[in-house]
Amino acid sequence: MAESPPISALENLTLDCQEDGVWVLTLNRPAKRNALDAATIEELIEVFSKAPRLGARAIVLAAAGDHFCAGLDLVEHHDADRSPAEFMHLCMRWHEAFNKMEYGGVPIIAALHGAVVGGGLELASAAHVRVADQSTYFALPEGQRGLFTGGGATIRVTDLVGKARMIDMMLTGRIYQGQEALDVGLMQYLETGSSLEKAMQLARRAAANLPLSNFAICSAVSHMQNMSALDAAYAEAVVAGVVNTQPDARERLDAFAKKTAARVRPEPAQ
Repeated sequence: MAESPPISALENLTLDCQEDGVWVLTLNRPAKRNALDAATIEELIEVFSKAPRLGARAIVLAAAGDHFCAGLDLVEHHDADRSPAEFMHLCMRWHEAFNKMEYGGVPIIAALHGAVVGGGLELASAAHVRVADQSTYFALPEGQRGLFTGGGATIRVTDLVGKARMIDMMLTGRIYQGQEALDVGLMQYLETGSSLEKAMQLARRAAANLPLSNFAICSAVSHMQNMSALDAAYAEAVVAGVVNTQPDARERLDAFAKKTAARVRPEPAQ
């Protein structure tokens, strides 16, 4: 198999590939509140298409400036004055980028702060784990702007919060933040300090897993959610047959059998 070519020069993203296999990918349009234009979507496709073959073991998705992502670049959208067909094809590129994230098999941890709005929430929902700080807020203001979601919110955000909450967010512009956002499932971690610091900790923990195990966790679960229960059970058995007999796991299984492996136990109460 031919080697994957290196990632092309990036203009709207910055990429830091660390020695332990953890990559930090940063949205870098702070003056635009990291709004997603067509060029940024193409860069996301470039990175997430090649990351698994270039040795990424976990990816932290971060953002420069005061906000994670304010969604679709509405100025570009206004100025482009796209036809229905042109906008449909743009949406399909968004889906391409976010599908590469969700199904690519590399753990993606989103470090959220400030606005996670519209397409920004669609982007965040394609990550496998979301970490927010106290400044983070979530919204889908499409209804108030005469728009409709086009980057997968009807699928992924609905999976997170349920159909009724999703419709309410779009109809009324409801904003979620803090403990309420955590309770409804918009993120898994709510930090009093830095969301990036926590995301890095989680990424390094995930990167210590065997890559084949992470691949199954970060792709097979999503695929199985699209299947009937009977088909999902069959697929789960097949994936488990491959992953649970991988030679690289033998050392870890030996440690468990000899009782030298770390035990699963909760952290002591503070």
